[in-house]
Amino acid sequence: MIRIALLGSTGSIGESTLAVVERHPDRFRVTALGARRSCERLRAQAERHGPTATVLVEPDDAADPAWGRGTEALCALGTRPDVDVVVNAVVGFAGLAPTLAALEAGKRVALANKESLVAGGPLVARALERGGGTIVPIDSEHSAILQCLSGYEPDDVARLVLTASGGPFRGWSRDALRAVGPSDALRHPTWNMGSKITVDSATLANKALEVIEAHVLYGIDFDRIDVVVHPQSIVHSFVEFHDGSVLAQLGYPTMELPILIALSHPERVPDAELRTFDPVRMSPLTFEPVDDDAFPLFGVGVRAGRAGGTAPAVFNAANEVAVASFLDGRLPFLEMAGVVEDTLAAIAGPEAPDLAALEDVDARARAHARAAVAVHARAEARP
Repeated sequence: MIRIALLGSTGSIGESTLAVVERHPDRFRVTALGARRSCERLRAQAERHGPTATVLVEPDDAADPAWGRGTEALCALGTRPDVDVVVNAVVGFAGLAPTLAALEAGKRVALANKESLVAGGPLVARALERGGGTIVPIDSEHSAILQCLSGYEPDDVARLVLTASGGPFRGWSRDALRAVGPSDALRHPTWNMGSKITVDSATLANKALEVIEAHVLYGIDFDRIDVVVHPQSIVHSFVEFHDGSVLAQLGYPTMELPILIALSHPERVPDAELRTFDPVRMSPLTFEPVDDDAFPLFGVGVRAGRAGGTAPAVFNAANEVAVASFLDGRLPFLEMAGVVEDTLAAIAGPEAPDLAALEDVDARARAHARAAVAVHARAEARP
């Protein structure tokens, strides 16, 4: 029996994880649940799964007094002795501290929080070394790479090719994107995800985050990581080897498959609910280059990854602010890249030595990004 601490349980990845767990009661049990602020949803989950510990980071008056409260309590869930696997589905930079705590405690982290690796890659590497924990990615692209790399080393790899759906605006020109709003960006054609990652998919910032994540996870140079647009979302990534062979992992666009793989790796657990693949019905499969002009945040993010130091963390922080401002109607879609670029130029610097220093960089980046939002919003409003 694999005992699970599920952090971010009320989000889309959290709900999908619980669906997988419920189909395999003989293999998985949720022993700890944690959420940010969705009190009623957390209460329903706790009543259904009976965890031994439950945490609400930002409790309200309706929260159960027996629940733990705050970020420290959330981090502690992943260090409990009755936990084997920590599913980190926390959104954004807030997921880094729980990742570090779990790895220091020697746990397997089933990681859906890509920001842990993007913002805190060096800190995560040190936590892995000190605590002896492991990371199994939940992102579909990195789950695909993990499966294709089984039995091989980074030196065997000529190139990784990550696929991107292209989001709701695939094929749109830059001029056409000037008028889009949050409701347009949230209509993803193939994936059902939370609002932040859905907007990141629309801007292709998400794919830049995944390029950085692949570099950290698999030790592959940025020069050997490419991205192609694949609107069907059936091929999740390719691995090309030095002999010219190419392996790919294919599957229907559901997060339940990479979640199941992350929970059970390296075993393969049969699951009758996951659809049997039909290559004829899913054909044709097509691939296109990324449109850097229409989606500049992709290039901004990859350049931040190449720069290293705190640039990836600053990119992540500024992008989180830009996305929130766009969703609130305070920042036009095309102005998000400018906000992020301004923040990178002002804040990015050498590597942070510890979590406290990185949290300071993150806070300064967010403050600068919020000020930049006001500037870009005013500029856009001028006749």
